[in-house]
Amino acid sequence: MEKEQKKFSVSVIVHLTDTLPYDIKGFARILNSVVNQSTLPAELIVIDERKAEKSQFEIGSIPTIVIQGNFKNQSEKLNRAIKKCTSNYVLYIDNSIDEIRLKHSYINTAILIAEKYPALGMLYADYDLLKDENRKEIRLLKHHAGRLRDNQDFGKVFFFSKDALKSVKYFDDSLLYRALYDIRLKLSEKFEIVHVANKTAGSLYEVVAEGKAHNVFDYLLAGKAVNQEAEAVLTSHLQRIGAYLKPGKGYHKRLESSKDAKFVASVIIPVNRRPEFIETALSSVFKQTIQDIEIIIVVNGGEDDPTISEVKKYLPEGSLYDETKPPVQLVVADVNNIGLSLDFGVKIARGKYYVQLDSDDRLKPDAIEKILKVYQSDEKIGMVIGSYEVWEKKSNGEFIRMEQIPVVTHDEWTEENGRNNLLHINGAGAPRSIPIQIIKEMGYFGINDEPYARNYGEDYDLVMKISEKYRIGRVWDPIYDVVRHSGGTDHSIDQQTIDRNDEAKDYMRLIAIGRRQKLNEK
Repeated sequence: MEKEQKKFSVSVIVHLTDTLPYDIKGFARILNSVVNQSTLPAELIVIDERKAEKSQFEIGSIPTIVIQGNFKNQSEKLNRAIKKCTSNYVLYIDNSIDEIRLKHSYINTAILIAEKYPALGMLYADYDLLKDENRKEIRLLKHHAGRLRDNQDFGKVFFFSKDALKSVKYFDDSLLYRALYDIRLKLSEKFEIVHVANKTAGSLYEVVAEGKAHNVFDYLLAGKAVNQEAEAVLTSHLQRIGAYLKPGKGYHKRLESSKDAKFVASVIIPVNRRPEFIETALSSVFKQTIQDIEIIIVVNGGEDDPTISEVKKYLPEGSLYDETKPPVQLVVADVNNIGLSLDFGVKIARGKYYVQLDSDDRLKPDAIEKILKVYQSDEKIGMVIGSYEVWEKKSNGEFIRMEQIPVVTHDEWTEENGRNNLLHINGAGAPRSIPIQIIKEMGYFGINDEPYARNYGEDYDLVMKISEKYRIGRVWDPIYDVVRHSGGTDHSIDQQTIDRNDEAKDYMRLIAIGRRQKLNEK
């Protein structure tokens, strides 16, 4: 007997408020894109939050349901709307901020996807961004189990299986900010998250909006409450998939330092063609309250790198050499690879602890002193992470504190849950200090040998591995200055580079998930 063909029907959900940032004509264009689908939806559901007492809609031949009320959050709105749906699939258009226009073939495409993927939980797709009618194609990253960031762009249009939503008990109406993040993680545990990509003219919808510039400090500016909610969502997800690490689980006593260690710390500075910064970085080390340290500068621009001549001034017989200051070693490499440079430094280090210093940043005078005190407090601490301020170097050489950015403390690094929250954001804090023996134990820094890694995230996987075996100590006072400038690699990058960087760390998270699940099986 031939199996009965499943019937597919779609309900569309849209928002209507008094505060839409576009006019009513824009809302009409959204509805027009729904009405003009090659396959019409079974119904349209309008979440109407206007103050008008009564709303009526006639959208061609499409039955329309209007839901009104005072909603406390996005989850409550969506749950009310979804439970009114008579279809087995829900097309949610998040038009609360942007005007959105579906392509004529969107529903046909979505239905075909639903037929192709019987375990579909959610479909998302690449889109076109329209600004002054100029078109820019926005290409999104494909979902996998390592996509644990809450800032990943999944677009503005979502196609859900209603049965899948019902299975995870719909949206969590206790969440004020991260409802879509939560539902995406929950659906991914039981169902498929499918992405339709675009090469040229293949986007499934258009968004009329201003493009937002990348800012590495967006997560800070989002507010503590938003970040804490995202952390709670992630923690629950990790618990459900068996990748959550309980407080204290797996901690070991750290390895003894090498008997050859002559200094308490080795400050390793990788640098490529930045002669104008190295003096500032070195000066910050020379001013340390603890002087039992060495400095290893790895210049990775080859023999013609202009930084070399600047560093040589601090070597014996150099014009700025001072035997009362911590000694400086110079290593020259002709491979521009940050992780490799750090590993070269680790191989020759004579200190007990590595201390991070980027060539364009600065250590506060008491940085190393405070780091050492944390190590002395517990023999199970396998890494110390500090806090930092953000400064800007002007074209005239002046350094100015960027007051609008608060001291970056990475509060998510709590004793109870820090190593789990690391899977939620891209940063681990600075400066980072690791015992030299533990760096070797864990397999050194990444050397662009992970997929997508290109001089980015060279210690991210290392930090995750360490956190699975050792306590992470913290210095909550600012002991480091991150310096922003026109040549900085983290602060002025294009979307392609941002995506590649995210791909790199998300892949490392994917591997970490598997590692943690195995740890929990023991």
